[in-house]
Amino acid sequence: MKTHFAILFKSLFLGTITPLVISCTHGQTTERLLPYIDTRMSTAASITHTAGMFGKHTEEYGQTLPAVLEPNGMNFWTPQTQDTEQKCIAPYYYRDSLFQGFRNSHWITGGCTQDYGSMTLSALFDSLRCIPEKRGTRFAHEQETATPSYYSVTLPEEHLQAEMTGRSRSAIFRFTYQKAGKAYLIVNPNSDEGEGYIEIDTLQKRIYGYNPVHRIYQGWGEPAGYSGHFIIDYQKEPCEFGTFREDSVFPGQIKIEKEKNIGIYIGFHVENDEQILVKAASSFTDKEGAEKNMQQEIPHWDFNQTQKELTAIWEKHLSAIEVETPDQEAKEKFYGAFYRASFLPRTFNDVDGRYPAFAQKDSILQLASNEVYYDDYSMWDTYRALHPLINLLYPTQGGNMMQSLINKFEQGGWIPIFPCWNSYTAAMIGDHCIAAIGDAYIKGVRNFDIEKAYEAMRKNAFESPANKKDYQNGMGRRALQSYLKYGYIPLEDSVPDAFHTKEQVSRTLEYAYDDFVLSQVAKQLQKNEDYKLLSVRALNYRNVIDPQTGYAQGRHTDGTFLKEQNAFQFAKFITEGAPCHYTWYVPHDPYGLMEYMGGKEKFALKLDSMFSEHRYWHGNEPCHQVAFMFNYAGEPWKTQQAIRHIMETEYLNAPGGLSGNDDAGQMSAWYIFASLGFYPVCPGSPFYVLASPSFPKAVLHLENGKSFILQAENASEENIYIQKVTLNGKAYTKNYISHKDIIAGGEMVFTMGNTPNKTWGNTPEDCPPSLIEVAE
Repeated sequence: MKTHFAILFKSLFLGTITPLVISCTHGQTTERLLPYIDTRMSTAASITHTAGMFGKHTEEYGQTLPAVLEPNGMNFWTPQTQDTEQKCIAPYYYRDSLFQGFRNSHWITGGCTQDYGSMTLSALFDSLRCIPEKRGTRFAHEQETATPSYYSVTLPEEHLQAEMTGRSRSAIFRFTYQKAGKAYLIVNPNSDEGEGYIEIDTLQKRIYGYNPVHRIYQGWGEPAGYSGHFIIDYQKEPCEFGTFREDSVFPGQIKIEKEKNIGIYIGFHVENDEQILVKAASSFTDKEGAEKNMQQEIPHWDFNQTQKELTAIWEKHLSAIEVETPDQEAKEKFYGAFYRASFLPRTFNDVDGRYPAFAQKDSILQLASNEVYYDDYSMWDTYRALHPLINLLYPTQGGNMMQSLINKFEQGGWIPIFPCWNSYTAAMIGDHCIAAIGDAYIKGVRNFDIEKAYEAMRKNAFESPANKKDYQNGMGRRALQSYLKYGYIPLEDSVPDAFHTKEQVSRTLEYAYDDFVLSQVAKQLQKNEDYKLLSVRALNYRNVIDPQTGYAQGRHTDGTFLKEQNAFQFAKFITEGAPCHYTWYVPHDPYGLMEYMGGKEKFALKLDSMFSEHRYWHGNEPCHQVAFMFNYAGEPWKTQQAIRHIMETEYLNAPGGLSGNDDAGQMSAWYIFASLGFYPVCPGSPFYVLASPSFPKAVLHLENGKSFILQAENASEENIYIQKVTLNGKAYTKNYISHKDIIAGGEMVFTMGNTPNKTWGNTPEDCPPSLIEVAE
């Protein structure tokens, strides 16, 4: 059902656009896909239906941006309504009514992190107001256009229309004044700590500045040790210029630094309907890097040409998946998710291949020709579906992303746990760079150094930092020594960490899974002793499943479990959830989990209760594989029902349409897989679990030149149950599919109906194969 809010929102923007037919890069004739995307989706507080024991989550934001960007580009060029680089405050919220300017954001989109190394540019009319809160000017969402390649807004109090398009490292702005008078351009580095610098060169018509990247949150590692450098070029001769600090203006002054709320202003005389063009570029290396980036990406002053180039980049990116349906809203939700799954990891190097060394100060490195260095991996989230999606659709890019992780190991000495801000952090738990690298390798991605990657992964799995400072700065696994000693992390181990001080059971479960993935890589590399040892360690999850209750439970050093009835309560030994959520975090051995729960019947009953008792919590990642677990119990129709319900209630076509943070694209990647009808329950294995395809037809245009077609006959809101399946014309009863079958190309045809077919995919032979093979 469409909400009234969703219908209103679409009528204001998307309903006014008619998709056009173009010829895409794959040789098919297809429609334009960008018109289906409104980038403001999920920038408002959630209005979705997560409820039950955890309450209705109405205050959370998707924390995404209405950005102009290249897929996985360096900058997210975004309108700004919030002036901060502080944690958990995005640059733009749909609720806000005052527009402050445009920002070259490096916000780790979809998460509760912080922006960094950014600057803001604003155009005003008549009155000079320098600091963002004072220059905030009214705008209305009815007068915005927000797509991945173009943003426009009318600012009535400034008598202008402001437009933006761009590339990865550069952007171009067009300000059209609707009244003659005095116009102003304001530029400020966004340094909450007062460490920015900015200057103007009136002869070259250029503004230059930088903003040091400081991660000021204790326990997230050393300060980053590099800056966000930027240049602003303008064409029109100014009639005045100067600097400012807070409300103090210094006419004719050419530079200012190391204070809060500083910047440069320029004044112009404008005529009615006069257009002013401005270009911007940034770099994480130096001023020269920003100059080269602009020269290569936008060497001209043609706004329309840049918009055309970026539009073509997006159309090519999105055309990797072609969906066919008469339901326009379904396409809007799908391609909107595709957009949000295309932010991170971000490009970090300049066009000449230079980038700041990982976790080092004042060191610039050089990539080989045509390489890309990536950063900002929200790995606790994205290993689950985002990286598997990249490995499926864009395996070359996926391999480049894995090589960037290896580069970090070579430069810093450890493969990071949660690599953001081009440095180690102690944020979140697990060791999931192993999961992402292992998934890429197991699925045949080969354009990265697997031997060096294995060295890095093995070090994390077997060693701890020699000194306390390295440990505190985020190197190595938390509590590894306890994990190795006991086979689990006991409650007595406090796991000192700035944000995650306990969480012993969650860490145990996540390390066991990571050990499984590493064991699979070891097996393929014929590292047999490691394979045997890691295969045993992959079963450590059993050490924190209480056999009396069948739920995850805290355990002491003496082996005794907590006696509390806490399965449905938030617990300190669980990460962001309750034991009932993390109990299912055994993606590599659901059949072993069944045994510990007392058999398949009890396993299925517990799964049922997750949904019948409203215990499922889609807004946080530990639950993301739960609904797919019915397939392992031989009840795939329940997976089909649950997945469709989640898609309909947790993803609405409205600005507040997500049930929580998008978490760097993971929530959206989940939706992409779910709507296609399959999901990577266990990254690091070569299988996907089938669910309920929602489109009559979807085509994956694969990088190897082949296509995999998913056809769902009779698919509708009511016909959500699989009746029968064929693969390449032959009857198919398995409730899973292999990666090999997909990338080989072909056609999978589903016949859908409105009642469950309980005989399809229900036998042990039809369920996903066991992945556990413990070597003797």
